[in-house]
Amino acid sequence: MTVLDRCTPHSGTAAVRIVHYDLHLDYKILPNRLAGQATLRGSMLADARTIELDLVGLAAGRVLVNGRRHRFKQTRNKLVVRAQEKFLVDEQLEIEIQYSGTPGPAMGTWGDVGWEELTDGVLVAGQPTGAATWFPCNDHPSSKATFRVTILVDSEYTAVSNGELVDTRRRAGRTAWTWESAEPLATYLATMQIGQYRRGSVDSGSHVPSQVPMTLACSAGLWQQAQRILAKQHAMMTVFERRFGEYPFGHYGIVVTDDVLEIPLESQPLSILGRNHLAQTWNAERLIAHEMAHQWFGNSVTPKSWSDIWLNEGFACYAEWIWSEESGQKSAQQRAREQHVRLADLPQNLVLADPGAADMFDDRVYKRGALTLHTLRLHIGDEDFFRILHRWTGQYRGSNVTTEAFLALAEQVCGRPVEPLIHDWLYAKPLPPLPVQW
Repeated sequence: MTVLDRCTPHSGTAAVRIVHYDLHLDYKILPNRLAGQATLRGSMLADARTIELDLVGLAAGRVLVNGRRHRFKQTRNKLVVRAQEKFLVDEQLEIEIQYSGTPGPAMGTWGDVGWEELTDGVLVAGQPTGAATWFPCNDHPSSKATFRVTILVDSEYTAVSNGELVDTRRRAGRTAWTWESAEPLATYLATMQIGQYRRGSVDSGSHVPSQVPMTLACSAGLWQQAQRILAKQHAMMTVFERRFGEYPFGHYGIVVTDDVLEIPLESQPLSILGRNHLAQTWNAERLIAHEMAHQWFGNSVTPKSWSDIWLNEGFACYAEWIWSEESGQKSAQQRAREQHVRLADLPQNLVLADPGAADMFDDRVYKRGALTLHTLRLHIGDEDFFRILHRWTGQYRGSNVTTEAFLALAEQVCGRPVEPLIHDWLYAKPLPPLPVQW
């Protein structure tokens, strides 16, 4: 097996490009039983005797490639489809897979990821390798695809997935929800959120309404509280569009679970909060801003490999500080000073531009990433800094990126070398000093 990513060596394949997933799912909540038919469309990137897809904890029953039945085997985390002769480079593929089982999270370096049962419903935490717990896929951020997902559940439940809700059909006490994402997304952002949710628009409250439509799904008991707390998202969206560029999707959605969640989750184009995040505190507010910012940084503009995860988390963390200063709270400089002091007391053994699998989600990646951006901003000034962010989200919209691409674009905007200004922040382990504010 060719290793596609050193951080997730057992996920993804370099031999196949999947461009579309069409999923038909039947989920029974009380027995936690999932039956699915997945149709994957794509092409071969190299000659191969087999096609390896990621599938964890579910059993495949039948596999067809371009209408012909193929033999297959399953390992702990792979579905291996054998060629009747040989799969050839550039060969167009339509792979149909029937599968079923009792879905659950996969345990790994980062704890449980993937399909998780809530007290009453389901949550999918896909980052970084959880997609394979509910559908067969090429589970790597460099392999973006469009999605169409239909899921049949008991009618008292609402099912929320990626993109736009294009159809609902009720029959015999059960409802089929069909969601379609025309904007390609990485598999870790594919989601399924199921609960006894009410759906509607997010009220703007005392804030000027955003031009981006916003939707909310949560239980009736949390509805009013959620509307009060989330109204500020309209102001956040306005600030972020001004600072980062045009919002990259057709709408923005929020799902609030009745359960307490340790951390919120990003998906595309929605975020998932726990009931505990509906609070009038800075910590809750910054997390709401953080997840919204991921729609630009991580979801639309996505790293080619997990080693560049700071391009997700450092940027989203810095968005928290931008929101803080734009909303009349602490300035980005104050937030930066606080976090620099805190990081100085932590181990100095992490390289931001390649933290390794164990430290991908270490808080130092988030905060040092934000400090790197703040350092760049102090060196080049606000005008060039925010021009860089606009160019970054516009030029690479819907694409995969690297740290090197960011540095090259920043140099183009500034007209002078930028890498030396933040080299030690990216590539050295010791924490550099924070520049004096200009």
